[in-house]
Amino acid sequence: MSLRIGDTAPDFSAQTTEGDIDFYKWLGDSWAILYSHPGDYTPICTTELGRTAQLKDEFAKRNTKILAISVDGLASHQGWVKDINEISKTIVDFPIIADPDKKISRSYAMIHDNASTSATVRSVYFIGPDKKIKASITYPASTGRNFTEILRVLDSLQLTALYSVGTPVDWEDGQDVVVSTAIKNEDIPAIFPKGYQEIKPYLRYTPQPNK
Repeated sequence: MSLRIGDTAPDFSAQTTEGDIDFYKWLGDSWAILYSHPGDYTPICTTELGRTAQLKDEFAKRNTKILAISVDGLASHQGWVKDINEISKTIVDFPIIADPDKKISRSYAMIHDNASTSATVRSVYFIGPDKKIKASITYPASTGRNFTEILRVLDSLQLTALYSVGTPVDWEDGQDVVVSTAIKNEDIPAIFPKGYQEIKPYLRYTPQPNK
């Protein structure tokens, strides 16, 4: 069974490249991105892990911890990290889970048997401080993840968590957002003092509240 938005993210204990962790304790009151890799020393995932390390400050600004997982063992992970650091000219200092028994991967529905019974698909889970799944994206092995999009989704999720807004098509941080349909027009001035524009009764824009 796949995990769906709103489901509780499974807790687990694991060996990682940054030591043993208990997921819920490690997460604390932060957001998390948990993403999987089919195996170590794979070319596309090598570029992704390097890019993640390069974006360390961007994730820190968003109170977001990064956690990667592969079904290979810890020694293999540690050797792979050396390659990633060399290739990307960075330092991978976030945990990569060793999951050789695939227990964690299966609990997060990362093993798709029709694709492979041994390797994970390339899933990304956005997990909130409440330990709930907020969003997920799954890629095939051939398509590198777009971290501009991952950051954009994270910004949207965090904005929605704080304010009664949604983000429209192609939204980027700093642009107008959509007022929740649950809010009546007469209540908007008190909630969104920057004003609003009504396109239709169900489509009302307001400047991004935290900008």
